[in-house]
Amino acid sequence: MSTPRRLLERYVQAKDSVQPQLTREIYAPDAVLTYSIATDSISFPARTVGLEAITRTLVVDFAQRFERCKTYYVCEGAPSDHAPFARIPWLVVMREPAAAMLRIGKGYYEWSFARPPRVMAMHIHIHRMDAIPDGEATLLVRAQDGLPYPWLQPSRLRATYDRRAEESGALAFLREFQTPLVLPAQDRA
Repeated sequence: MSTPRRLLERYVQAKDSVQPQLTREIYAPDAVLTYSIATDSISFPARTVGLEAITRTLVVDFAQRFERCKTYYVCEGAPSDHAPFARIPWLVVMREPAAAMLRIGKGYYEWSFARPPRVMAMHIHIHRMDAIPDGEATLLVRAQDGLPYPWLQPSRLRATYDRRAEESGALAFLREFQTPLVLPAQDRA
């Protein structure tokens, strides 16, 4: 049986590992995806409707621009098995090969679940998305290395990124991402 936790794990697997066939297990056929973006460094359509369009946006088109992606849920734990809604901070660390850049960003997801468990609505808020020159992908490796995937406790993220920033000036940018985005007040049950 699928649970909100399982759906979120499948989403990361589908997107990060470029497995579009998995989206049928995640989204309802008429699901809605929306974005709010607080940076000019990345863009996505404001609204996407339907399983096929969502799959194209989140997996197929995404994979044409980015690779070696890891998406982390930065929280103390997964949503409960019967949660109708979840709001979870995220951290993403990936590579944009055409520009030889590390892309690192943070924001939050909002998920609305239907029964049987499927995602009916998903909102992605992108608060920050930095592009950092990384020709050999060494910064990418250091930014991902040792982080539990996909569930990452905030204290572990803070400790890991603080230590890496102390060890190398080239990794000082990690301090900007060592704490999750503070979530807005939750207006749903």
